[in-house]
Amino acid sequence: AVMLTHEHTDHSKGVAQCATKWGWNVFATTGTQSECGLLEEFGAQTITPGLDFQIGDLHIQPVRISHDASEPVAFVATGQSTGVRAAFVYDLGIVTQSLQRALDRVDILVIEANHDGEMLRNGPYPAMLKRRIASREGHLSNREAGVTAAECAHGGMSHVILAHLSETNNTPQKATEAMRLALRRTPFKGSIVAAMQNTPSNTISADRAAAFGPAQLSLAL
Repeated sequence: AVMLTHEHTDHSKGVAQCATKWGWNVFATTGTQSECGLLEEFGAQTITPGLDFQIGDLHIQPVRISHDASEPVAFVATGQSTGVRAAFVYDLGIVTQSLQRALDRVDILVIEANHDGEMLRNGPYPAMLKRRIASREGHLSNREAGVTAAECAHGGMSHVILAHLSETNNTPQKATEAMRLALRRTPFKGSIVAAMQNTPSNTISADRAAAFGPAQLSLAL
């Protein structure tokens, strides 16, 4: 299965064709489907923010987020046989209280760290685009991503994956260092990785074998 966070082409392009080729089930909100005509024709399954659903062993919680799209969501997936929780949080301008609550006790956090504030302010983008990126319906900065991660950090969290890095207004080094500083006074002892736009990341696993048995929840970006 593939779950769409929103309709912007850098997140949805090619989904219908890939789903047809490989037999994926596609899950998207009504708003996302309305902006992606091919999804409606393909027969995507409709999900609603706040209403959980199931994909195999995974319990999925779609959470409404703040972004300039039609009904965008973040996802929190829990492996029912393991208890492992993974969250996928991008694109969004602010982290609401409801989203922060949903991130409680996640083991794997994939979060947008789109831009460095100073690089954005001094960068080449036109003023209107800078305002859009920094707005409440834009994208999270490195600092904002760090604050969010620190709020939900715990000793069992194994991975923080920084996603959706701007190639113009950020660097993997800046994003990783900002997250490291944000988490240094928390119980977090796991790994911090900046995901690249054009290169697959390694598959990662969070294992709670001691408490839940041998199964794992794995993801590949």
